Amino acid sequence: MLRLFIVQKAGPVAQPPPRPGPTGRGKYAPTIHAYTQEGRTVRSGLSKYCLVDYSTAPDDRTMADSADTAAATARVSDEVDPSQKEDDEHDSKEVVILRYFLQEWGLVKSILDRIVDNGGISSPADVHKIRSIMDKYQEQGQLLEPFLEIIISPIMSIVRSQATQLRVSPEGAMEIIKPLCIIIYSLVTVCGYKNVVKFFPHQVSDLELAVDLLETCHQATSVTSLRHESTGEMETKCVVLLWLYILVLIPFDILSVDTQAVNKSYLDEPEPSPLVKKILEISKDYLSSAGPMRKMAGLLLARLLTRPDMAIAFTRFTEWAHEVLLSVVEDVLDHFKLLGFAEVLSSIFKVGTRKVLLSVVSTTWSDISLLMKSNTSARSPLLRKFLVKLSQRIGLTCLPRRLQSWRYQGQNKLLGETILKNSGEGYSSNIGQHADFSNNGEYAELVGEDMDVPEIVEEILELLLSSLRDSDTVVRWSAAKGIGRITARLTSYLAEDVLSSVMELFSSGETEQVVQLILVFQGDGSWHGGCLALAELARRGLLLPSSFAKVVPLIVKALHYDVRRGPHSIGSHVRDAAAYVCWAFGRAYSSRDMKDTLEQLAPHLLTVACYDREVNCRRAASAAFQENVGRQGNFPHGIEIVNKTDYFSLASRTNSYLDVAVSIAQYTEYLYCFVEELLCSKINHWDKSLRELAAEALSALAKYDPEYFADHVLGKLIPSTLSSDLCTRHGATLAIGELILALHSHGFVFSADKQKSLSSVVPAIEKARLYRGKGGEIMRAAVSRFIQCLSLSEVSLNVKTKRSLLDTLNENLKHPNAQIQLSAVNALKHFIPAYLVMLGDKTANEVTLKYLELLDDPNVAARRGAALALGILPYEFLVHKWRSVGTKLCSSCTIQHKPDDPDAEARVNAVHGLIAVCEMLTNSSTDDFGQELSSLYLFIRSDVMQTLFQALDDYAVDNRGDVGSWVREAAMDALERCMYILCKSDSIESRKSLEHHGEAYHSDGQTTNLSSRLVGPEITTNLVGGIAKQAVEKIDKIRDIAAKTLQRILHNQKYFVPFVSDRETLEQFIPNDPELKWSVPSVSFPRLVQLLQINSYSRSVLSGLVISVGGLQESLSKTSVTALLDYLLVSESDKNEERNLREYLLSTGFLWILQQYQKCDRVITPTLKTIEILFSKKVLLNMETKISNIEQGHTQEFFSGILQSLAVELRASKDFAKLLAGISILGYIASVVEPNNSRALYQLLFYLAHRYPKIRKAAADQVYLVLLQNENLMPEDKIEKALEIITETCWEGAMEEARNGRFQLYEITGFKSGPSQEATHKELSKAGEKNTKVTDENESYSSLVGFSGF
Repeated sequence: MLRLFIVQKAGPVAQPPPRPGPTGRGKYAPTIHAYTQEGRTVRSGLSKYCLVDYSTAPDDRTMADSADTAAATARVSDEVDPSQKEDDEHDSKEVVILRYFLQEWGLVKSILDRIVDNGGISSPADVHKIRSIMDKYQEQGQLLEPFLEIIISPIMSIVRSQATQLRVSPEGAMEIIKPLCIIIYSLVTVCGYKNVVKFFPHQVSDLELAVDLLETCHQATSVTSLRHESTGEMETKCVVLLWLYILVLIPFDILSVDTQAVNKSYLDEPEPSPLVKKILEISKDYLSSAGPMRKMAGLLLARLLTRPDMAIAFTRFTEWAHEVLLSVVEDVLDHFKLLGFAEVLSSIFKVGTRKVLLSVVSTTWSDISLLMKSNTSARSPLLRKFLVKLSQRIGLTCLPRRLQSWRYQGQNKLLGETILKNSGEGYSSNIGQHADFSNNGEYAELVGEDMDVPEIVEEILELLLSSLRDSDTVVRWSAAKGIGRITARLTSYLAEDVLSSVMELFSSGETEQVVQLILVFQGDGSWHGGCLALAELARRGLLLPSSFAKVVPLIVKALHYDVRRGPHSIGSHVRDAAAYVCWAFGRAYSSRDMKDTLEQLAPHLLTVACYDREVNCRRAASAAFQENVGRQGNFPHGIEIVNKTDYFSLASRTNSYLDVAVSIAQYTEYLYCFVEELLCSKINHWDKSLRELAAEALSALAKYDPEYFADHVLGKLIPSTLSSDLCTRHGATLAIGELILALHSHGFVFSADKQKSLSSVVPAIEKARLYRGKGGEIMRAAVSRFIQCLSLSEVSLNVKTKRSLLDTLNENLKHPNAQIQLSAVNALKHFIPAYLVMLGDKTANEVTLKYLELLDDPNVAARRGAALALGILPYEFLVHKWRSVGTKLCSSCTIQHKPDDPDAEARVNAVHGLIAVCEMLTNSSTDDFGQELSSLYLFIRSDVMQTLFQALDDYAVDNRGDVGSWVREAAMDALERCMYILCKSDSIESRKSLEHHGEAYHSDGQTTNLSSRLVGPEITTNLVGGIAKQAVEKIDKIRDIAAKTLQRILHNQKYFVPFVSDRETLEQFIPNDPELKWSVPSVSFPRLVQLLQINSYSRSVLSGLVISVGGLQESLSKTSVTALLDYLLVSESDKNEERNLREYLLSTGFLWILQQYQKCDRVITPTLKTIEILFSKKVLLNMETKISNIEQGHTQEFFSGILQSLAVELRASKDFAKLLAGISILGYIASVVEPNNSRALYQLLFYLAHRYPKIRKAAADQVYLVLLQNENLMPEDKIEKALEIITETCWEGAMEEARNGRFQLYEITGFKSGPSQEATHKELSKAGEKNTKVTDENESYSSLVGFSGF
């Protein structure tokens, strides 16, 4: 019977959970809640389906189908037409797949048709396109299966036809075959070879063609290439081997179809035919390959050698395999050969007949036994896997196939039947009937209990049981399957022995302490292997219900297996495998036999599904629970819980703990087991983040039974706060705090005794000195959080306890750990209003003065904490000392006048504290503030705003980088909030009162008009300009914050910021669009560069823009340069006037920067680089002077200003980048007309004798270019002589030679005796007198190292 199974619309395919397997990941797809009922589909918000047969027995294929298909399940897309959803109910599987998944089929079909029409000739682009499409379906290959015949048949027909042309034109045929085989092989990797080979041509005449093709490929010279540029050689070999894998199954003697054998009279000889010899020789070579040809060759050999007419070849091959397995050498090639032979022997024992294989069992098993004990297998998990697989198949060969009467045969119940049975509706089914295999010829042997087990089988079982302890998962998984398959052919007595041996992998009946030691030293591999073996036994009905009593307790332990190993724990794969056992129970056993077991397993499965640390374990437990709900129907509230614990909701750990678990805990059956899980396993977990999450999760459950949590849970947690185990006491402290806060929020009132015990928790921790040693830091943070929860819960405290807790928070406030400081500040924020405000002004003054004193403490951590603490003080503490607090915080915000205080974090905290104090005072100010209110606002406007503007220029750097950016980020936020405070005041305060106090406050003669409003043009211009500067600098995060701050200021609906110059233009370039990604340079710079045309902000913007243009980040520099050039290159209609106006504003801005930031390399060096870049783009070299408001000769004034700045900046500089940029600028200026070119040339000549050879060489290059480009500097004969001197002098050689060359150039140019040149030389000399010490030649190497960034 077929049931509709929901799948997801995805593009191209939904991401599935992994297949059933041993990998320690989620193996079981969630059961999807969609069943047919009276011809209708019962949906759970889903509508896409494919067909899955649930009426079959729970074999491997059904499990894989359910896992793969359910993996594609998800939420249906809202945009699907309802009528189209209804059509999905009746359309075929292929139509639905084309509609929602294989949407690229039209493109694939068109490419295939084009290839077929061209006779198989294909372009690399077409092949790559098809392969890239197919690769998308790696996890859901079954979606391609309906279309495999359409794809494969025409391609293989072309391959077959081209194979006939090999003898005529082998190279041309191979050029066509290789790309086609790439397409076929991509389908093999996605859909599996078994699904693909079904559509290969398999006429008898194709055998020789395929062998010839394989021989041609084998003899071809291999060409290595990258995967995405595959030449097709490997793919062709694999496809041809698979083709032969089908062809060797022809029902005729191969000798009769071998034309070479007929022609040479091989019919009467016992030797294999030439065709078989070729296949054997080539396949044997591929068994040593490291690629996929090894597997394909093994499959081919297994099919070929197990044919009835291949007895001689089979015997010779096994003899050769015997020699290879015994001649193990330490060689890489030999290792791959071992893998190949182990794999091919495994395939042979899988497909061969028992009669043939029994003759080689003894020899093969002895070889395996020796090889398993060798060092070679110990180093190779893959080899051990193949050997274990071969061993189990040898065991199966030794045991006859039989259906054991003792085997459990449960009911193959459909998922829909449980739903319909629970709803009371009739349903026609075969429930209660047993499977009948009596007529199956394969199982026609005796079913009696008596049988003789060969000794070799016992040895194989011992090997498989020992392999369950293997260190690698793939080996354990193979061994588990082998145990299940072999046990299915044993008697019940022997099967019980096997089960006992499997259970010995778990702990024995020792005491709890011994069990814990076994968990640690025995290894997790045995637990994982044991769970896999139990799952295999259960799936096959080999684990009888009578054994549940001893098996289920082990599974429960495995579900919670978590062993600490150093800084982490192991056991997630064990828990995953235990969930697999529970999943197998649901599929194999009837609800009658599983009732008691399910009642025992359900709470544990749900605790794992909700509270496990690993997502794969949560999903595995959820899948097992869903499988049992669908097939057993014995879980309380099963369907409701299944709807909540779906595959996606468990992806987030936080959502699992705080949402899914809380919704399940409303059912009393699961509440208390959830609480015990959190108390016993998660509160004391080794992972700190998990303990914090568990504390929140525990508090979220308190609403269901407050009395139980207040009495029982708190009673267990309070003593645990003094535990010797750090994890236990940390988790308990957090849990108590969160729990009392949750209980308080639900109206629970603690008794006096309980409040007393809660108030004594922190003093007891301090008395036990639990802050010391390892873990003291996390205990401090937990205690701070506990005090915060205590304050919010309004637990009564005596005065002594209040003082004690305050001292604790103050100590944490001075801790160097930022997280501890932050937790202490958060606690103080609630502790002071709750417990200290009522103590009066004396306590308020003491606390405030203490924090003010800490601002000057030598301990930098104390200063950081004190700044934050002042920011959270309540209004009652600040109202009488606001000026002292504000002034002190202002002095702590800036780096000026504090060269010995490089701590950026202290300044950041001071900025945060300052704005918090301002907001607290202005938001809470009442009439009792009196006449101080106006003074407060004026203090904010003058002192606070100016301080924040200074903080906006904090560019401090230490070994962590630009730490000043943290201060600038905080300053931008504070400036915005300060501006809103002032705007709010302007809108509500009386202007006359403000004028009166403003005149009293300003003693510097400021006019009444300027003080009539708090917000004026100057302050808004500084605000917008300062933030705009940050919006064009080099740090992406700062640019994003600055631009978004400007957005809020310009488009704020609550506070209108007045006096913003050119607001319309600003709003045009900075629109109110939240989708703009300002951190992306290509988005932000084209918009923000336009602010250069606004005079009020142009200099500020330019001073930030040069940092990006002339910075070290190449991509940022390119983007910003492009934006700047686009700004300068205006449209043709107004090109001349507008461009020159913009160039004029830009040039004056550069001169302002060079003067404002003189000797500040952070700005000067990128500014010089920016000027150099613009000069190279022919910008600023020839500014027109035909604009009325621009003075004549501005270009020469600009050049003169640059020359003066360069004379100061380059003298005695050690910065290579700065020197090179300056020399390049001098070269550009020296190439223009008088009067500045001579001065520039003289300065260039001066650097020809610089102490750095690299600089001398750069200056010489510039002088050479200047003389070539400017023939008016001197007569032609002198220019030729000067060029000759420059060319012949080795400027990177000895200093003396460079000085001689420069002296000769001085004589030729005549600069040495010129009055203007003498004056310039004296000016340069005077500028360099202050730095005579730095001209020492010995410092050149250190300067080079410093320039390189070391």
